[in-house]
Amino acid sequence: MRIVGVHGVGNYRPNQTPEEVRRDLGSVWHRHLLRGAAADLVRQSEVSVTYYAHHLAPRGIQGVDDSVDRLPAEVRELVEVWLETLVGEANGSQGWATRPLRQTLGWLAQSRRLGKPAVEKFVCTFFREVATYLAADGSVHPARRAAQEEVADEIRRKVPQVVIAHSLGSVVAYEALWAHPDIHVDLFLTVGSPLALPHAVLHRLEPAAIGAGRGARPPGVRKWVNIADPGDLVAIPRGAIPRHFAQVEPEDAEKAIHAFDFHKAANYLACAATARALSDLGPGRN
Repeated sequence: MRIVGVHGVGNYRPNQTPEEVRRDLGSVWHRHLLRGAAADLVRQSEVSVTYYAHHLAPRGIQGVDDSVDRLPAEVRELVEVWLETLVGEANGSQGWATRPLRQTLGWLAQSRRLGKPAVEKFVCTFFREVATYLAADGSVHPARRAAQEEVADEIRRKVPQVVIAHSLGSVVAYEALWAHPDIHVDLFLTVGSPLALPHAVLHRLEPAAIGAGRGARPPGVRKWVNIADPGDLVAIPRGAIPRHFAQVEPEDAEKAIHAFDFHKAANYLACAATARALSDLGPGRN
């Protein structure tokens, strides 16, 4: 079996060449897939990971400012939309929006028993990259198109049976597969995906939602399975991807994949739901 992975946020490595990053990520993803129950199948598989983060990095900048107090307006807007979905559902719509952003993130960290600095850094990293990829004005700027082409090119080179896309990578892969309907894969496995996050992601996708506000499985994909840890702060609203996208296998309803590292690709790759999705492809597809 051939598997192509599409990484999520926080993978920009300015001191390595794209080929070095692809090689490193492929090795890491293969190792974590081997931790799962489909290890025998994975052991016989070829695993590679496409690398697109360098297309989203600001030119000439080696790092980013992790301070929530200095987020650009377009990034802060996405954070506020996310909080409205996440905190508004749990805490009611009154009151939270008038608090300073740092205070709200502190409340969120405490309520989830997470470290406040870690939550702030995660928010800054995730939403900066999302804002770079999904322009607020709906335009498809060169970085967005370049990231899609990077993913499409890797799939064409490897001709995989499976594409596993994590976090923002699920958005890039979804759009890349729609942009190239001639690409065919047996399984599109999205993990920790923000595809259904209203306004911040869902309403900015290309192609736009069809029918009664619904998206659909890319035309070259035979089967689409989505997996979300119930505690994942990014894969929200919970259970929304099957509601907003046609022809998606219902989310796996298993217990939390990991209590604290709820969004890490490593834990999704090793979880039982991923092993089942790979095993369900059946024999004879190597």
